[in-house]
Amino acid sequence: MKKDTTFSIRISSEDLATIQQKAKDARLSQSEYVTRCCLGRQIVIMDGLKEVLQQQRAIGNNLNRLTVLANMGRVTAVDLERTAQELATISSTLRDIQERARRSG
Repeated sequence: MKKDTTFSIRISSEDLATIQQKAKDARLSQSEYVTRCCLGRQIVIMDGLKEVLQQQRAIGNNLNRLTVLANMGRVTAVDLERTAQELATISSTLRDIQERARRSG
């Protein structure tokens, strides 16, 4: 939506500093942050998600290696199917979180 109007308010320097920090934490401009707050839109801050996704990818790679070794008969794996299902559940949950963040954005 095109931003075609200026809205000006008086605010204490402390409140402005808080808004600036919260906007920065949310990785939003001050204008977008205040607009979302005032219109009741959700603001999602997902710190550390990149690291979680990297770890999840590494777990998936290790699981694939174990599967190959198990199929070759070099490793006997107990309940590898359950582990794969749990990894799929984690992946699905992370995708849902990302999608909700995009929709609220």
